[in-house]
Amino acid sequence: MVQPAFVRRFRFFGILTVVAVYLLILVGGVVRSTGSGMGCPDWPKCFGTWIPPTQLSQLPVGYKEIYTAQRVAKNKRLAKTLEHLGFRQVAGQIFAHPTQYIETDFNATKTWIEYINRLLGALIGIFIFITVVLALPYWRRDRPVFWLTFGAFLLTGFQGWLGSLVVSTNLLPELVTVHMALALLIVAMLIYAVDRSQQELFGVGIAPNKFSGKLRPLLVLATLFTFGQIVLGTQVREQVDVVAMASNYVGRAGWVEQLGSLFKVHRTFSLVLLALNLYIGYQLLQSRDGHLQRLAIGILVLLGIEILAGVVLAYLALPAAVQPIHLTVATVLFGVQFLTLIHYARRLKTQRQAAYAGVVA
Repeated sequence: MVQPAFVRRFRFFGILTVVAVYLLILVGGVVRSTGSGMGCPDWPKCFGTWIPPTQLSQLPVGYKEIYTAQRVAKNKRLAKTLEHLGFRQVAGQIFAHPTQYIETDFNATKTWIEYINRLLGALIGIFIFITVVLALPYWRRDRPVFWLTFGAFLLTGFQGWLGSLVVSTNLLPELVTVHMALALLIVAMLIYAVDRSQQELFGVGIAPNKFSGKLRPLLVLATLFTFGQIVLGTQVREQVDVVAMASNYVGRAGWVEQLGSLFKVHRTFSLVLLALNLYIGYQLLQSRDGHLQRLAIGILVLLGIEILAGVVLAYLALPAAVQPIHLTVATVLFGVQFLTLIHYARRLKTQRQAAYAGVVA
């Protein structure tokens, strides 16, 4: 089937944007694992300039007090707005967090790691904007494709603003978690938009009575469980930061033992995910659909890598190099699960339409 040029262009930029988002998640993991989250104490600039400094001598005297004061002033305005909106408890939490008035020492490497993270985020914003423009032909062809892409663009703008709050609140744990959850939502919207734009290529030649409707709820459950596990893992990572700070970043081998019950829940819940995905994978591999079989293999391979990375983190003193891998593989797993759910639902729909047509005939 020959696709129109606008379909191919949209697919190309849509996939490019999804890959870029995953790359940003990987870089974000590197930012967290290297402790570079506050490498730039202000936003959107870095130490007041668009090109970050490379030496301490380039910073003003008393730079810590200067940028701490700027952050606190911004947070006071935010807290006042939240109070007016009725979110008094959230406003209070912003200043209750112990890192609120702590400014980190300048480190050129960490500064540039965070700055690259911001540049990639800006680049993704440009990619998504181009994708929105390329989605305009779908306004008449398939309007949900446009709205999904436009919604992802709006969320990306909100994500950038939320990122500024993450910086101003000195990595407030609740905001970091919401930041991660929104990234997954953007990924899901883009994946669905790109896949829906290609839907005429799928569902051809599907044999009737091949797919069971009972498997779809399990696919939904597995995808939601993975989403929840990623959010839970983000909170565990925040506990690691607290433990590391309390121990002055020494004695890494004992950090895991100091983590609370949240870590144990995260570790135990991975067994539930394993069992559920093994069953789903087995069912999909029994089908005669090559595309779903490949997706099932992808899920199982990613799940194996994810569990292996988790074991390495838990039993080998949380090696920093493995942390971003653990996070990125989890988000890719979520994306593949979501894509599998979309395709399976489409197979069910095609199957039912074929059965209905047979009855009518």
